[in-house]
Amino acid sequence: MIHIPDFAHATTVQIIFCFLAFITVITAFLTIFSRNPIHSAIYLVICFFSIAGHYLLLNAQFLAIVHIIVYSGAIMILFLFTIMLMNLNEQREVHRPRITRLGAIVSFCLICIVLIAIFINSKPIVEYDPSNGEDFQSIKVLGKILLNEYMVPFEFASILLLVAMIGTVLLSKKEKLNK
Repeated sequence: MIHIPDFAHATTVQIIFCFLAFITVITAFLTIFSRNPIHSAIYLVICFFSIAGHYLLLNAQFLAIVHIIVYSGAIMILFLFTIMLMNLNEQREVHRPRITRLGAIVSFCLICIVLIAIFINSKPIVEYDPSNGEDFQSIKVLGKILLNEYMVPFEFASILLLVAMIGTVLLSKKEKLNK
């Protein structure tokens, strides 16, 4: 059974969470349904900031700051440059067949059902282990885990980003030479 919170007895954290959740959901839908690509990008930035607020509520300050720097900063600048270079404001929208729309709606509903089932059956995460005295939200512990246990995947991710950057430079130079 789903528990609906009673706002008369809600704590400040619960009120902030509900406000951030409302902002996140609304801006996510506005990102999808906005016809102007620049407006969609702005709504996505607002959505990213509200998600960073959720990280702050979970006491993950480092993750919130990295999320703002990486997503709201670097990736959104990349999106805006791409939108401006592609000139997406032209009205050349292709209408999809109804079967494609129906398939998208069915897929969306199935994914929502699976996510709701996961959220309902999930168990709380232990944030602090008093046996060893370490706070798992600290940057020191995160650095130890990231650079000891997950060193190889961390390096693969950096190599993947480097290859993508080199590929982008090569593709842009190839287009300049063809013009």
